[in-house]
Amino acid sequence: MKNNKLKAWLYLLPAIAFLGIFMVYPLVDVFVYAFQEGFNFASQTYKGVGWHNFSYVLRDPYFLQAIKNTFIIVIITVPASTGLALLISLGLNSIKPLKNLFQTVYFLPYVTNTLAVGLVFMILFKKTAYTDGLVNLIISWFGGEGIDFIDGPYWAKMFVMCFYTVWVVMPFKILILTSALASVNEDYYKAAKIDGTSKSRIFFRITLPMISPMIFYLVITGFIGAFKAYSDEVAIFGTDLNVAGMNTIVGYVYDMLYGDSGGYPSYASAAALILFVIVLTITVINLMVSRKNVHY
Repeated sequence: MKNNKLKAWLYLLPAIAFLGIFMVYPLVDVFVYAFQEGFNFASQTYKGVGWHNFSYVLRDPYFLQAIKNTFIIVIITVPASTGLALLISLGLNSIKPLKNLFQTVYFLPYVTNTLAVGLVFMILFKKTAYTDGLVNLIISWFGGEGIDFIDGPYWAKMFVMCFYTVWVVMPFKILILTSALASVNEDYYKAAKIDGTSKSRIFFRITLPMISPMIFYLVITGFIGAFKAYSDEVAIFGTDLNVAGMNTIVGYVYDMLYGDSGGYPSYASAAALILFVIVLTITVINLMVSRKNVHY
């Protein structure tokens, strides 16, 4: 028995070492940096230990703007993408002959390079000296006035960002929900039809409860993914997100480490811990809500 346990630990040792070096150690390091005031990365020295880094970050207008942008993206894109994915999945589930074809078409954006998709969106929405962009041309056809969605008003840039985010994350959600719908036992639907149950009641009393674990999974991962947003913003608005007013919390952390204001690992670590607390809090709230609304 002891030999078997020893073999098992030896098999697990590479994975444990990998997790310890690349996950556990960096997490501990971030926690330590966050409380070291005036940390100098070159000399590995600091002035003291305290809450100054958190105080600075929470008063930094760039960080406050990043929090605002991140929360807007989260609040709009997670419900919108999940709801649209559910509607499309219901439609795909009812189209039996071309179901596989449509699934492939909807999944294509998920395997497309993020920066390439962002470049396409920028071309569609950006107003230049040579063209107003396809979207503005369509607006002008209906008698509207063109808007620079990339370098123009804040609400216009946020609209593009949310639209892009929904478009990028929706394929994965469609795939998951389509699979979940296909796994629902047909006997429930047959029994409901025999009783003369309406389609709306079937959806809310049978379909929705049966796929609620998958919906909950998508909501949780959607919240976490939206809070980690950064590359999507870079793809559309470029690397200087502070100037564009479209930075996110992850972007702020990156800027504090490597950007124009880089070289401040203590501030970056403090911002990262604040993001961790926000994500953890929302995840716990979702878990508490799921106890009553998710049927396993």
